[in-house]
Amino acid sequence: MSGLSAGFLGLGAGKLYASDKVEEKLNALTNSPKAQGKSVVGLRVAPINQVRIGIIGVGVRGYSHVKTINSLHPKAKIVAICDIREDWATRAVDLIQSLNNKKPDIATYSGSKDSWKEMVKRDDIDLVVIATPVPDHAAMAIYSMQHGKHVASEVPITFTIEESWALVNTAEATQKHCMMLENVAYGEEELWMLNMVKSGVFGTLTYAEAGYLHNLTHKMFIGSNDFQKRGYYEQWRLHLHADYHGNLYPTHGLGPVANYMNIGRGDRFDYLVSMESLEASLHEYSPKSPSEENAYYNRKQFTHGDMNSSFIKTHKGRLITLKHDVVSPRPYSRINSLTGTKACHEGYPSRLSLYEEENGHQWLDEKKLKEMKEKYEHPIWKKMRGEAEKNGGHGGIDYLEFYRLIDSLNRGLPLDMDVYDGVNWSVIAPLSKLSVELGSVPVKFPDFMRGKWKEERELGYTL
Repeated sequence: MSGLSAGFLGLGAGKLYASDKVEEKLNALTNSPKAQGKSVVGLRVAPINQVRIGIIGVGVRGYSHVKTINSLHPKAKIVAICDIREDWATRAVDLIQSLNNKKPDIATYSGSKDSWKEMVKRDDIDLVVIATPVPDHAAMAIYSMQHGKHVASEVPITFTIEESWALVNTAEATQKHCMMLENVAYGEEELWMLNMVKSGVFGTLTYAEAGYLHNLTHKMFIGSNDFQKRGYYEQWRLHLHADYHGNLYPTHGLGPVANYMNIGRGDRFDYLVSMESLEASLHEYSPKSPSEENAYYNRKQFTHGDMNSSFIKTHKGRLITLKHDVVSPRPYSRINSLTGTKACHEGYPSRLSLYEEENGHQWLDEKKLKEMKEKYEHPIWKKMRGEAEKNGGHGGIDYLEFYRLIDSLNRGLPLDMDVYDGVNWSVIAPLSKLSVELGSVPVKFPDFMRGKWKEERELGYTL
């Protein structure tokens, strides 16, 4: 086995990389730049009695947010809406009118790719909500904070390492909230598991699996902007698969796992290794796709492999397997698997094994599982289930996400998720891209918190 020694692989003597040049390049990308402001850990701002909101992007996702935010009146109020397509902005205003049975006083912006900047400059907006294609998120968030606004952005909040640092530096310099809208963090199963983790049910955490497995092939090839077809604007998602390696959509599965493991609050992601399968599904489907308005019709080659798997090591030695596959004919799953010394959970469907029950050799039967779910139901769901189910949005998690955000701003409290959570979960995309392109080498995570992750502190999500 000497031919496969650690020294041969470049993993000995504290080194992570097989090549000094690779190490130099990656360290240059991930080293911490000088801080431009003070940390926003635990940031509090003056209470905002009614949060005035401007929304950028009211396509399929943003249109849903309009309905959710409207249900929070009078805690929040939409004062402006921007979409490059005028008819989509008008449709969103019409939705509010139909919900409230009266014409709303809402300004609209459209017509050019810079229309959103004019909206952001308004002095009657407290919070900018961003629901545009992924590559736009970081620039819009940075500009909004620079113009005195708090920010809530769809996922992932950044797409490059440079953007991630710029977002952190801007939040620290402006002392503005910048939250990524990771709705899965409010899932009933996820908060139940978080409550069990905090109650010691899992013991010492050692391993987790997460992912985003969702067959979107047909939807990605829809080229029309017809609202009824609910396609991606200018096929942005397909564009990423055409040109990029790596995990392009990491946060839905990873966010809850990061919360279980207290990432940024006593532990951190240390490094990852990423690899991909061959690409087959998209180029095989492409000739069958609708040719009308479809820039990718009959395309022979796409960069992104069908499955991307990344392996993440944390500072405390925990291991996470993270998967991304949106092109294979598999049932939807975020996996949501967690292992500790006293318990193990696997999702889709939810199953729990306890060491104290038959030494952990069997999944709990339905009766015992129900008892555990009732015993460890998270306080947020226990108190707000009725409101969540009434107002909906992915089973109520969209409502809980916005309720918690707006309520925290109303009361001047820290948010459940901060800018560091957003970039720590989102930076998987560029780091996994680098790892794949360099032959699946280990890639270090930037320390966006500049050491403050070492401070043990409680996670939010408390009433």
